Amino acid sequence: MSDPSLKAALTLQREGDPRIGGDRIRLLRAIDANGSIAGAAREMGLSYKAAWDAVGSMNNLFARPLVEAAPGGRTGGGARVTRAGHALIACFSMLEASLGKALAAIDTGLKTSPGGAVNTLWSLMMQTSTRNTFRCTVTRITPGAVSTEVDMALTDGHTLTAVITERSATDMGLAEGSEVFALIKATFVMLAAGEAPANISACNRLTGTVSAREDGPVNSEVTLDLGEGKTITAIITRTSADALDFAVGSTATALFKASHVIVAMP
Repeated sequence: MSDPSLKAALTLQREGDPRIGGDRIRLLRAIDANGSIAGAAREMGLSYKAAWDAVGSMNNLFARPLVEAAPGGRTGGGARVTRAGHALIACFSMLEASLGKALAAIDTGLKTSPGGAVNTLWSLMMQTSTRNTFRCTVTRITPGAVSTEVDMALTDGHTLTAVITERSATDMGLAEGSEVFALIKATFVMLAAGEAPANISACNRLTGTVSAREDGPVNSEVTLDLGEGKTITAIITRTSADALDFAVGSTATALFKASHVIVAMP
């Protein structure tokens, strides 16, 4: 039986954030070649929704968007890979090539040593099912006896606030200027039509434009474009989505409590 050479698979990930592997880089290349997410999805054998969600995750992970898109459904809307996206493609290719050469050398050495056979390589990377993950900068910390309030800048026009335990803030060494990740489950996000209501206790209010809506028998998944390549997704009842008339292009506001924001250090 032949002994095939090992192959390296590179994965990029920040702790507590979704992974970016070769499949995501191939999607970026396909978007660049096709000029649209729909065309890239067809080339990759993906659904339009899967490709759109992947682009949203990648844009949320980095300080600058990798893809700038004009939503237009499964058959419309253009997209372009930004300078940041091209830089990621180039860096990933260089790292992948270097990793392949290093692994080939290791494989050769192990084959010639007593009992030196490598059967499996495991990538031990933290994953999260949280739908909304944002890279932020801490702008203010307000400590308390039990809880600490953490204010974060998401974009030039949007901020987030989290309330975490004082112990967690101390253990993570949070300080103004710290780079952190804010995680919010889609089921924790409420939506209001139009601009944010004046009288509501939720301190996190992100107003944007509906860029996608996916309906199921009971729930609807609604994604808002916040600008600067950032998006946020909410899972609400389909009855509410219909009653509030959420459609692509309409204005809506995402609302969620500070206690529903998880803060993670990179």
